[in-house]
Amino acid sequence: MDGMKKFFKEQAQILFPEVWELAREIGENPELGYQEFFAVDVLTRFLSRYGFDVLRPIAGLETAFLARFQGKKPGPRIAFLAEYDALPEVGHGCGHNLIGAASAGAGVVLSRSEELLGEVLVIGTPAEETSGAKVTLVKKGIFDRVDAAMMFHPGSQNVPEVSSLALDAIEFTFIGRSAHAVAAAQFGVNALEAMITFFNNVNALKKEIPDDTRINGIITEGGTTPNIVPDKAVARFYLRAPRRKGLDELQKKVIHCAKEAASSVSAKVTWRKFENSYDDMLTNRTLAGVFTKNLRELGIKRISSPQVAMGSVDMGNVSRVVPAIHPYLALGKGMNIPHTRDYTEAVLSPAGEKLLLLAIESLVGTGWDLLNDPKLLKHIKKEFYQETDLWG
Repeated sequence: MDGMKKFFKEQAQILFPEVWELAREIGENPELGYQEFFAVDVLTRFLSRYGFDVLRPIAGLETAFLARFQGKKPGPRIAFLAEYDALPEVGHGCGHNLIGAASAGAGVVLSRSEELLGEVLVIGTPAEETSGAKVTLVKKGIFDRVDAAMMFHPGSQNVPEVSSLALDAIEFTFIGRSAHAVAAAQFGVNALEAMITFFNNVNALKKEIPDDTRINGIITEGGTTPNIVPDKAVARFYLRAPRRKGLDELQKKVIHCAKEAASSVSAKVTWRKFENSYDDMLTNRTLAGVFTKNLRELGIKRISSPQVAMGSVDMGNVSRVVPAIHPYLALGKGMNIPHTRDYTEAVLSPAGEKLLLLAIESLVGTGWDLLNDPKLLKHIKKEFYQETDLWG
C-alpha cells in the first residue's frame, strides 16, 4: 500500500466514529422513498461541515442532492452515490443507511488530500426501493459530466463485478360493464374474468420463457362486492430480463396476453408504467478490477467471481451514461436475509460497523486511483463506449 493509501486509511479511521453515527442515526430513523428528509439533512450537514458545496433539491426531487468538492487543479469528476430510503414495516432491511454513510464518508476522506486533482461528488439518490430516482437524475443530466460513478451495497459475498436484470413495472387495467350479478348478469362485462384469463395466459407464457426471465404480478383491484359484476380490475406486474432488448420483447408478449384476455369477454384493457424502468447493470470490468485491487490491499482475500443479481437496480440506468460499479460486500458471515427485520438489526450491529469501514476505505482507494492515473481512466472509458455500443 503506497503512502497516499496509508494516509487515506488513517483519515478513514479518524473520521469513522462520525460516519458510523450517520449510519446509526439514519438506520434508527427509517424513511420511505421521497420522504427521506431526516437522512438528507444528516448527510448534507456532514458534507457541508467538511467543505463540500451542497445543492438541494436537484432534478425536481425534494430529497435528492449534489455535494461537490473541487481539488486544487482541474481533473476528472468522480461520483459516490448515496442511497438512504427504507422499506415499509422493515426499516433499513437493505442496508441503505450504510450505503449513504459510506458514500458521504468516502467523499470526505478523499477530499482530505492536499494533492487532490479534479472534483469529488456525492450524489444523493432517493427512492431506490420504489421508483428509482437515479433514472430521473440520469434523464435530468446530473451525470452528464461525470467520469465515473460508484457505490457499494451490503450483500452475502464480496462481489466487485455484478450485473442485474432490466425491469419494467406495468399496470394493466381491464374495463367491463357492471350489472346485477344474479338478476342481470347477462348485461354485464366481467372485468375480473378478463383479469383471471390474463393471469392464466401469463402462466402459460412463463413455461415458454428462459429461466433467467421473470414475470411477477398481483391483482390490486377486482371488484367491490360479489353481488355486482366487476366493471374494473387492475393488476401490477414486474417484468425482468437480463438485457433491455429481451425485456422489450417480453413486454410485447405480456401485452398480447392482456389483449387476448380482454377480447375473450369483450372488455377493454389499457396499460401504463407505474414506476421507472430499470436497465440492466452494465458493470465496467476495468473499474471493478480497480475496486478488487483495493480490496486485496485492505487484506480481503475472499472475493467472488462475477455474478448476476436476480433483482433490479436503478444504478443500471447510470451505468448506461457513465462508467459505473455497484459492488456487493459481505455483511458479517453473509447469512442474513435482506428485506427482513433481522437484516435491519444486522446493519446496525458490529458487523454493519465493520462493513461500513471496509466500504469507505475501498471506495476511497478506487476513487484515488482514478483521479491520479489518466491512462487508467482512459482505458475505463474506452471499455465503457465499446460495451454501450454493443448492448445498445
